[in-house]
Amino acid sequence: MTVQTQQLEETSDMEVSIVEHLKANPDFFERHESLLLELRLPHVNGGSVSLLERQLSTLRKECASHQQKLNELVEVAHKNDLLIERLHQMTLALIDTTDLDEVLNVLEDQLHAEFKADCVELRLFTPAELEDPSVLELSEQEALNHFQDFFQKNRPLCGSLSPEQQRFLFDAEADGIRSTALIPIKNKSIAGMLAIGSNDEERFHCDMSTEFLSRLGEVVSQRLEMVSEPGA
Repeated sequence: MTVQTQQLEETSDMEVSIVEHLKANPDFFERHESLLLELRLPHVNGGSVSLLERQLSTLRKECASHQQKLNELVEVAHKNDLLIERLHQMTLALIDTTDLDEVLNVLEDQLHAEFKADCVELRLFTPAELEDPSVLELSEQEALNHFQDFFQKNRPLCGSLSPEQQRFLFDAEADGIRSTALIPIKNKSIAGMLAIGSNDEERFHCDMSTEFLSRLGEVVSQRLEMVSEPGA
């Protein structure tokens, strides 16, 4: 072992001891306040600052980071409040519907105006048809094969769809749709999906929260059951 190597190891051991001592005695600088101003630390912009100044700078950075996170949380809360209010207004509008056409009209009007949807489509079947698609026309049978995973999971799906899925849902408008929110619709007599399409590929992405979409699906499913019942 060279003298230089030995000195490095001794220095390292000493630093470890100092660190352990400071951790074990958090009030050390309270008993030696003068050291806070005497100790000098390198500054990122050159020169040096006291330990106290470095701590103050670190605290300011942490404060700024916490403030940014708080602002982000407030913004998310504000957006959630808007979504809840819009869902409430849509629910009130759906309550006044008396048949399937009116339900679809409300969905199209509300989703276009309040949620900036470029295309809204409702594809409905009976639970029996989804259970045994062989009773449907061949084109519908083939189309439903592309949605088996969606129906099995029974939860909203956001993002880009396959060309086959888009053609079935949006028909002539399929080529312009870049992202979609797909919501399962299900009650005792009806099963299907509500598709909300956007020309913006970032409008509905796979990482977005789907809680609002789930609630929307429940409201629409319930209303469709009501308007499909005899005498409703």
